[in-house]
Amino acid sequence: QVQLVESGGGLVQAGGSLRLSCAASGFTFSRYAMGWFRQAPGKEREFVGTIIWSGGRTDYADTVKGRFTISRDNAKKTVYLEMNTLKPEDTAVYYCASGLLGGTVPSRYDYWGQGTQVTVSS
Repeated sequence: QVQLVESGGGLVQAGGSLRLSCAASGFTFSRYAMGWFRQAPGKEREFVGTIIWSGGRTDYADTVKGRFTISRDNAKKTVYLEMNTLKPEDTAVYYCASGLLGGTVPSRYDYWGQGTQVTVSS
């Protein structure tokens, strides 16, 4: 049974930092690209960033580039999203996803977590 479980969300002031984790089970984690997406109320789910299976390449949305960092630990079957200099517009439910193809489009991902809420106060 495939599971992706996000953790680490919460309430933070603007300019602060959070680190999200996503623990995977039920599939061969090291073969899959991992992505982070977010969805704010009334908005479509949007791409945040992705990391390839080896961790050797990452890609980010322009809105978070330079502030967010994705990393992974294949031995622990976990992917991380380090978020710095947070802004109120970063407020959303954050989802991790896994896919053999990866990329910036949600349809390229096969499995999704349940999401974790991140709220940035001004």
